[in-house]
Amino acid sequence: MAWETRARGGRYYTRSIRRHGRVYREYIGTGPVAELAAQLEAAERAQRQEERLALARDRQAAEQLEGFVDEVDSLVATLTRLALVSAGFHQHHRGAWRKRRGQEAH
Repeated sequence: MAWETRARGGRYYTRSIRRHGRVYREYIGTGPVAELAAQLEAAERAQRQEERLALARDRQAAEQLEGFVDEVDSLVATLTRLALVSAGFHQHHRGAWRKRRGQEAH
């Protein structure tokens, strides 16, 4: 993924490859073959970058939606609690809602 120029002259294309936890330089060549390889790898890098950006956008949208759902859930829980308390119910040991004794439902 790099064009290199040596002291004796000549420009050639190499790419880095990771094998068994180590990075190796692989010689691709010079001339039109190397130009084509460089263009293909640049296109692949651009495509991977676009995929990463799309994934980040999707993740951000999902996080925003999750925040909205959490707010709605909290609001519904509060409204439910208010409705049940106003109807004469109480929550027994943070569990089931029960009608208080001696009261009629509205």
